[in-house]
Amino acid sequence: MKLAEALSLRADSARRIEQLRARIVSSARYQEGEEPAEDAAGLLAEVGEVLGEYETLIRRINRTNAAARIDADGTLTDALARRDTLRLRHSVVTAAADAASGKGQPGYARQLRSELKMLSALPVAELRGQADELAKELRELDVRIQRANWEVDLLD
Repeated sequence: MKLAEALSLRADSARRIEQLRARIVSSARYQEGEEPAEDAAGLLAEVGEVLGEYETLIRRINRTNAAARIDADGTLTDALARRDTLRLRHSVVTAAADAASGKGQPGYARQLRSELKMLSALPVAELRGQADELAKELRELDVRIQRANWEVDLLD
């Protein structure tokens, strides 16, 4: 099995666990004289099995990510950490540029010359350029990660 397939199975398992949780919660109590919509105890047993499979998948995925080299820069785990950091950095730089440009801030434009003028404390154009470079780096890294997901075999 390829890593990408295991990642898809993990996502399916997570959705299944959430669905079972919701069904358990809705069937855990019922009115006297009526029957519950579903057998909550049976659902708990079922979610236990799915959770066991989920844990096994996570362990195998993590082992694979730690062992698989994506390129000369390091392992898939290293690339995933880099991707998370790039996403956060892009978010911060974009938010800074938006705030400095007055985007989303009511009352930014002056109506009278006597009103106080708002000035930018940051170089907006430079920040937009940084955000563009970060977005490009993020896209390129994400492509390498996705390629590796389809090329790497899942470890036991």
